[in-house]
Amino acid sequence: MRKQHRKAGVVFAAMLVVALASLSLIGNAQAKLIEPYIKFQYCPFKNTEVKKCIYSVTNGGEVVLGSKKVPIVNPVKLQGGFGKPNETTKISKFFEATNGVTLSKTAQPVPGGLAGIINCKEISNIILRISCEVTFENGLTGLNSTLELARPASEIQISEDNLAREEGVALRLPIKVHLENPFLGSSCYVGSSSSPIIWELTTGKTNPKEPNKPIEGQTGSISFLEEGFILHIDENRLVDNNWSAPGASGCGGFPAELLLDPIINLAAGLPSTAGHNTAILKNTIDETTPAALKIIEEENP
Repeated sequence: MRKQHRKAGVVFAAMLVVALASLSLIGNAQAKLIEPYIKFQYCPFKNTEVKKCIYSVTNGGEVVLGSKKVPIVNPVKLQGGFGKPNETTKISKFFEATNGVTLSKTAQPVPGGLAGIINCKEISNIILRISCEVTFENGLTGLNSTLELARPASEIQISEDNLAREEGVALRLPIKVHLENPFLGSSCYVGSSSSPIIWELTTGKTNPKEPNKPIEGQTGSISFLEEGFILHIDENRLVDNNWSAPGASGCGGFPAELLLDPIINLAAGLPSTAGHNTAILKNTIDETTPAALKIIEEENP
């Protein structure tokens, strides 16, 4: 009888441990961030290598790619974390957002649309020419340009020191540009993983090759929110006008790309060497620390 009681007690104790562990897991799962910290929810702040969390929104500016200028009219988000800066270079390692969306794929309308790049009558292949004309007849002439990361987020580089001092590279981004229109298919890109466009953005003054002239960025206005837990920057301006871009590829898919790629490249002035392209990003930037986010989670189980 005692053995049965003892066995029952052991089983009950084991069940109690499991129940308490389950409650602990539920508590952790329900722990949440609240405003104004929700914007940092995808920062990998539980990674001990991460020292800062960043949430930046580009809400203005423009990209000049070859002979085409595309204003930034829809907000583009950059989020994730970064580590301790290198003592010599002042560059910090970047860490990918936990939802996999480090740089949001936000489409920007290209002024003039497809008609500003392609003249259907110039297409010699009759099938492609008819497809092009049908696209225009159906009013599907809108063309979007979407910035995407061309390399893993770990290849992004960031320097708080350079950003604050308005000198050197504040943000290095390896990107590609997705040209989107039904006629061009889903694989029309300028830049790729093997041949990315590299932006070395600064808040200082650029020194581009001709014919571009120097332009200036700015750190913007800095304030501290939530009793100093959040660093907020308004009117930040990151610039680079000394980068090169390869030609477009994959437009229309194989074998149409053999004809469409040269047409698009000719019309858009691609490939284009350094001194013929410009990136101006107007941002708001928010930063916080993993310690601050952990405190907020503990206060909101």
